[in-house]
Amino acid sequence: MTALLRQRGFLPSASIRNRLLNLEDLEGVLNCSSEVGFEKGFLTNEILESMLSVWDRKGKSNSVSTPDLQVKPVPLGRTIAPIHSPEPLDLKFRNNLPDWNTADFSENASDAPSDILVHYDITGNSITEGKMSDINSCFEDRLKRIRKMIIQNSNLPRTPTEISRLHAESSRYQGYENKAVAIGLVNEPRYTKNGHLMWRLEDETGELTCLLTKRKGDDRDRAHEQIIEAGLMPDDVLGVSGTFSQTGDLFYVDDLHFPMQASHKKTTAEHGISVAFISDIHVGSKTFLEAQWHKMVRWFHTDPLAKTIKYLILSGDCVDGVGIYPGQDSELSIPDLFRQYTVFAGLLELLPDWVECVMLPGNHDAVRPAEPQPTLEKEIQQDYNATTFVGNPCDFSLHGVRILSYHGKSIDDFVAGLRTVTYADPVEAMRQMLRRRHLAPQWGGKTPLSPEPEDGLVIRQVPDIFVTGHVHGHACIDFKGTTLICSSTWQDQTSYQRMLGFQPKPCILTVVNLKSHATTSIPFA
Repeated sequence: MTALLRQRGFLPSASIRNRLLNLEDLEGVLNCSSEVGFEKGFLTNEILESMLSVWDRKGKSNSVSTPDLQVKPVPLGRTIAPIHSPEPLDLKFRNNLPDWNTADFSENASDAPSDILVHYDITGNSITEGKMSDINSCFEDRLKRIRKMIIQNSNLPRTPTEISRLHAESSRYQGYENKAVAIGLVNEPRYTKNGHLMWRLEDETGELTCLLTKRKGDDRDRAHEQIIEAGLMPDDVLGVSGTFSQTGDLFYVDDLHFPMQASHKKTTAEHGISVAFISDIHVGSKTFLEAQWHKMVRWFHTDPLAKTIKYLILSGDCVDGVGIYPGQDSELSIPDLFRQYTVFAGLLELLPDWVECVMLPGNHDAVRPAEPQPTLEKEIQQDYNATTFVGNPCDFSLHGVRILSYHGKSIDDFVAGLRTVTYADPVEAMRQMLRRRHLAPQWGGKTPLSPEPEDGLVIRQVPDIFVTGHVHGHACIDFKGTTLICSSTWQDQTSYQRMLGFQPKPCILTVVNLKSHATTSIPFA
């Protein structure tokens, strides 16, 4: 039975397996699938009843009656309700609000060719040996790249000067008339007893002790207050302008300069097709929401909006993994790692043929934990069809629209390091990443980093769409021209989350049209 079902692409629910085993002519019943509009996917009781009804009618029409004996046809044992063609689910108006407009989602996915172009992926390009020289090269590359962005995007009062030269000429920069400018890496940011922000700024030539003071009265500056309120991340790259103290050992910061540009103009795709985003499915966990997954699959097969979705982006942690944290074994429904990936491959097979998947790893996946992470091994990939495997993070384009997909492990560091970032509002961490043009600036924090000679976590180009996962939340907002998406999970609240009092936002599919950049979110929980 199993071989016959797999050959046809049918995945039966556990509740109907015994019914299938008791059928006298299973193959004959399955042959009726096309007549009820079922080609492949999740085989439910409702679909099976429809196929049995067709099979029953065939049996009646093929039966031979004898007029002389006036024998009446014998009923087959049950009465089936008339079969009606399923009406498409109308999701245009949910909660009395227009969720999407057909003009914004204007083209079916099957009418457009595939167009995926990868700009950056560490897979096959990792050359670090983990030596101190590699670490130095990584930070030098980060400083070099982001320094150029600061000079290009910030309104610096003058050309930056090396820190060693500033120290030698500190007497020139005492007073408000002549401001000094430096760009470097942030070391040991901390608050003084008076609530001022202090840190050391380091470049290739030396260090500068910086102080950003809280201002009062007419001197108050909202931008400064926001920086002091949030704090700085260790190993940030930023620019400072200001003056030296009379002794020359302290630099009073008047302005900070970040590499983020003021605004971004989105690229518009030629085709009006859409891309959908999910993350953190955690197949293999006892808290994986399988029923909601199949609900989404049925939506993909029946809803008009779903027919516009050509790409599904899976931003890491598609399986729960094995040995990720102490005591995980007791929370697994599938204790075998490779079996988890095989089952997930089967779940993806239920999606319509027009959907192509882009899949990257997360911290639960079978790859090295250090970021940037390469993609999954070929042995795992062989079970998947219509799936493009990439590393984490991955910078790629779909029909010219630039997308940066990152699993988001460093959100843990932003929550710990910046006072304005919380797990309840993970998009604030994403804003801070774009502001710094770096996905994980802190070395030695909660996020393990691989010291590649070229820093692979620098945001080289501002994306049209920036997506993360990891924190099991959900959000979709615009920030200075970039669509920020925190992808929803397909895992229910875990025991660890319950202990922390954290409530996830599961089973929400975020859809973005590549031509209109219109967005909508479909709940399945």
